[in-house]
Amino acid sequence: MFYSFDGKVPVVGRGTYVSELATVIGNVEIGEDCYVGPGAILRGDHGRIEIGDGSAVEEGVIIHAAPGHTQAIGRKVTLGHGAMVHARTIGDGAVVGMGAVVSIESEIGAGAIVAEGTVVKWGQSIEAEVMAAGNPAREIRAVNDKDRLIWGYGKQLYIDLAHKYLEEGMHPVEPVRKP
Repeated sequence: MFYSFDGKVPVVGRGTYVSELATVIGNVEIGEDCYVGPGAILRGDHGRIEIGDGSAVEEGVIIHAAPGHTQAIGRKVTLGHGAMVHARTIGDGAVVGMGAVVSIESEIGAGAIVAEGTVVKWGQSIEAEVMAAGNPAREIRAVNDKDRLIWGYGKQLYIDLAHKYLEEGMHPVEPVRKP
């Protein structure tokens, strides 16, 4: 689950849940009250990864920092299932949808939403508070109050889930077999 590399050891904040089925390597710092789901891979081997408080790294997300760079992921960021993230920065409150690709040296502004399956190209910037979609990504509209309400609920859901996993734990069991 956690691996040191090149003299660097991952650091995890209070109230943060990291699945035993996730892989966290080297120069990675995860803030407080975060969720890192099964199958997530956080590779801080070439560069550094910083994840802000209250962020969710859902199942199957891959995060990798470019050599010699820091990938800064802000506070209360949601990285959806199966996203591939190699960005320079992702601003506070941003959302990267399921299966999206956020390529090398890209920047996602605070409160932006990158829709499911979107491809943000190498070096591309997505402005704050906009929704982007497509391949390549293009800004399609401003983020609205309904978006903020829905994603605010989702962000709190993962903070609460992280705390519940830490409090209750998970235990291997044999499944109940149907007769």
